[in-house]
Amino acid sequence: MILIRSIRRSFPSSSIIPCLQRRSVSSSSAAVEADRTIRQGPRNDWKKEEIKSVYDSPLLDLLFHGAQVHRHAHNFREVQQCTLLSVKTGGCSEDCSYCPQSSRYDTGVKAQKLMNKDAVLEAAQKAKEAGSTRFCMGAAWRDTIGRKTNFSQILEYVKDIRGMGMEVCCTLGMIEKQQALELKKAGLTAYNHNLDTSREYYPNVITTRTYDERLETIKHVRDAGINVCSGGIIGLGEAEEDRVGLLHTLATLPSHPESVPINALLAVKGTPLEDQKEVEIWEMIRMIATARITMPKAMVRLSAGRVKFSVPEQALCFLAGANSIFTGEKLLTTPNNDFDADQSMFKLLGLIPKPPSFSDEAGEVEPCQEAVSSSS
Repeated sequence: MILIRSIRRSFPSSSIIPCLQRRSVSSSSAAVEADRTIRQGPRNDWKKEEIKSVYDSPLLDLLFHGAQVHRHAHNFREVQQCTLLSVKTGGCSEDCSYCPQSSRYDTGVKAQKLMNKDAVLEAAQKAKEAGSTRFCMGAAWRDTIGRKTNFSQILEYVKDIRGMGMEVCCTLGMIEKQQALELKKAGLTAYNHNLDTSREYYPNVITTRTYDERLETIKHVRDAGINVCSGGIIGLGEAEEDRVGLLHTLATLPSHPESVPINALLAVKGTPLEDQKEVEIWEMIRMIATARITMPKAMVRLSAGRVKFSVPEQALCFLAGANSIFTGEKLLTTPNNDFDADQSMFKLLGLIPKPPSFSDEAGEVEPCQEAVSSSS
């Protein structure tokens, strides 16, 4: 009783009320929207101004509230481990200004034929043994039209890797509706087709494929019942408004992508973007936390460029809401963190691998309560 009276004398109620009022007045957009997301769940009617306000919130506040949403929607210790293999390298006809696989640029990447089945399955088995639960195959094609033989081989690869107990993802350029259905029948888990940047900045990066063509491929994938993997790249020379624009497009799709890769440009000599400055960790944190608040159920992938970030920097990204990585020595043709380094990081940070999911319905997410209880 004496202690209570002493506290009351030290902190009279008249001094506490203004403090609470100041706290209420100073609530950031990240705080407001994170609270709404937690109470009401995902929404697809975001206004660009709302996302910009979240993105522009004070950095530590944005990180904190991204972490809040992440812990509400996911098992916060689980991180999905994926491995990406270039099954058909180089010789691409497109002019993506960041890509060393374009035939238009002298980057030292030689055009190769589609890898044979034994080599692909061996790589998948190695990835599984190292802890990856999703195996992704990339082919340097603009589209799959006129590639009937190669596409049939890809379908066989998908079936065999799915039979190994792994999730399977492909990124093969633009695909048509029928091809999406065939991939679904083969057992494909997800299809990656990044938007790269905002609609407004996109023509500065690529001229050989339109933004609407990318969105059309995403629609074919969604309609076939395949999970959508779509994100973008920062560090292309875009403004912050373009980063917000990218997130706005993704967050207002009829259904949010199940996976949202956030890539930091790895500038490659010989490409038009070879002299771009490196992306700073604070830029990645803003993108990841904003993606987490606006698309709470998505797997937000700390993707290309992770090799440039230290373990403490990566830890901040996981705290902000990232829960998926690519692991393995290469991402298509660029360097990446190897399996051993990632295992050491998982142990240090107390992270645990996310088990594979084989839901037949695209967009199905495990109940949050079950995810949280499994973290104990």
